[in-house]
Amino acid sequence: MNRKGQALGLVALWLGLLPVAQAKDWSFEVWLDKQKIGTHTFSLNNQQLQSRASFDVKVLFINAYRYRHQADEAWQDACLNSLKSHTEENKTVTDVNGLLKDRQFVIDKQEGKNAEQQTLPACIMTFAYWNPAILKQTRLLNPQNAEYLDVTVSDDGVKPIMVKGQDTPAHQYHLRGRYKGKDKLNITLWYDQQQDWVALESVTPEGYKIIYKLI
Repeated sequence: MNRKGQALGLVALWLGLLPVAQAKDWSFEVWLDKQKIGTHTFSLNNQQLQSRASFDVKVLFINAYRYRHQADEAWQDACLNSLKSHTEENKTVTDVNGLLKDRQFVIDKQEGKNAEQQTLPACIMTFAYWNPAILKQTRLLNPQNAEYLDVTVSDDGVKPIMVKGQDTPAHQYHLRGRYKGKDKLNITLWYDQQQDWVALESVTPEGYKIIYKLI
């Protein structure tokens, strides 16, 4: 797998759920530097989230990287209640299943022939970028690979950003994630004046830029 592909797997889908009753959808074009590589959509209804992503990276008209991801999450208030995800990253297939039981969140992960289980605290969050509450968290779960990351967030103030073709004042935050002492995540987030999530950008350790553009 090339490094661009590995970077996509880290950034793409660390996403959770805003615990509100009304239905809402988010649709993003996903770009790798100046190349459009796919889409990532989210559908929220009555605290049930569906997340779907499809990426293809071409180099000299040859498919160099294929990524398919789907995740279904159920929430109770601000806590994850259950998780089921399936990811195909080139030839690697990963399934993650999590369930809140006995005041613990129990996760089973299957990647190829390798299986593992871990137990986390009862109330955890995934990378719920559209819920500003994640900006106060110190740990977040990656639903793709079950890594429970240490996170830090810095407030960069109000910055202008282009959203759906319009110059929009938005509050900018910088989020970093580490797992077992290793840097895993370097993301910038933007929220509009209504605190709605409107954009994401990540610069990978290799210098590639991954951009989510709201459509």
